Amino acid sequence: MARLLVVEDDPTTARLLEEGLRTDGHEVTVEITGSAAILTATSRQFDVIATDVMLPDIDGFEICRFLRTHGVTTPILLLTARDGVGDRVRGLDTGADDYLVKPFAFAEFAARVRALLRRGPGLSAADPALGPLRLDTEKAEFAVGGRRLALSRRESALLRALLDRAGEPVERDTLLDEVWGTRFVESTIVDQYVRYVRRKLGAMTDDVVIETVRGVGYRLVEAP
Repeated sequence: MARLLVVEDDPTTARLLEEGLRTDGHEVTVEITGSAAILTATSRQFDVIATDVMLPDIDGFEICRFLRTHGVTTPILLLTARDGVGDRVRGLDTGADDYLVKPFAFAEFAARVRALLRRGPGLSAADPALGPLRLDTEKAEFAVGGRRLALSRRESALLRALLDRAGEPVERDTLLDEVWGTRFVESTIVDQYVRYVRRKLGAMTDDVVIETVRGVGYRLVEAP
């Protein structure tokens, strides 16, 4: 019996998925908002998470990003009516392991879940990397050229948020949301932690740097 988390705000769809999965012998937890899903997924252990993309508060993409940033390696299946290539790529890039477009037959959904269960946690996605910097998602540890980069939990979450969007400017508010879980703290704390990470990263390599994007935030790039 597998432990499954289903995140779906449409009551009819949620009920059908829950009943079908229970009939297949699984233990199922259902959440209807992204914030509730994040709280549940970070406080309990699941074998697969299936989440709708369009939710009333935090969307499925941000759920994936948040969970991966905070070391949750549970396989994630995104469910959405948005079938554009860009949306599928975005979903996979934010940490999802599979993508199923609505409407779908329950039989296909169940088959996707079984496939993710066979993979197991931490085995479905490549470890994110930039130059010599690599994140071991299974251990939730960074390494530079194979040598462990010693970071605090908060520093590691900050670097992961930047690595997930390598080459792209990341706003301070986004970092506050993902690393501190709130915007109701002084934004200067982001600058403080960036200095910490820069110092530790710079002590090990000059090939990857955190650039300041004036008026926006920061971005992680390979040095020219």
